[in-house]
Amino acid sequence: MYEIDFVEFPTDSAAGSGRFFEEAFGWKVTPYGPAYTDVQSGGAVTFGFQQDAVQQTAAPLVTIRTDDLERARGAVEAAGGVVTVEPFSFPGGRRFHFREPGGSELAVWTPEG
Repeated sequence: MYEIDFVEFPTDSAAGSGRFFEEAFGWKVTPYGPAYTDVQSGGAVTFGFQQDAVQQTAAPLVTIRTDDLERARGAVEAAGGVVTVEPFSFPGGRRFHFREPGGSELAVWTPEG
């Protein structure tokens, strides 16, 4: 199973981005500390806003959900993708980042448990 279900944006203010989407559209906001905020639109895709300059990507990061992170990594590499960030844990799961042959960076994640 592979499906896009998350997009992470770089931001200058995680709290400000969250507040904006809550006020403008009534979406549910979950802050994960001062530098990260999740915004749930009620649809299939959740948004994240990353304020930490060290962890930010240069462009929005599309994230693909899977049920097998290692199998997904193998498939990415076999198809010519390059892993740019090794798998790491975060609240709710694990993920890795990769660059596809055209140069765009994306991520694959799997939920905890």
